[in-house]
Amino acid sequence: MVKSSFERRARRIGIDLADLGETFARSSGPGGQNVNKVATAVTLRHRPSGISVTVQDSRSQAVNRKLARERLLDAIESAREARRMAEVAKREKERRRKSTRPASLKRKILESKRKRGDLKKQRAKIGPN
Repeated sequence: MVKSSFERRARRIGIDLADLGETFARSSGPGGQNVNKVATAVTLRHRPSGISVTVQDSRSQAVNRKLARERLLDAIESAREARRMAEVAKREKERRRKSTRPASLKRKILESKRKRGDLKKQRAKIGPN
């Protein structure tokens, strides 16, 4: 059995085709009588992730189905990539937070604090009020 590029790509990124829900509706916009009478708009939804795409670019339902499948896989991949990047950023932030400061930076910070304290002491009130 020959598999389509969509099926191969879905399998590669770990999506079960049974998890997809497909609905059709009438399109709007250019296309004349065809879009007014025929359900050419396609909404494809990946149930586990809740990601949904709607395509009504073409007058043909078959073309819209193909585009919806491609866009859904793109959306799922980008959502997974964003989630992975957020996890990496979180780990990196935690690593930076836990790492110790270099001695030279510590000295510089303490010197800055000391200067700030001296400046504040000079602002103290003089004499009884």
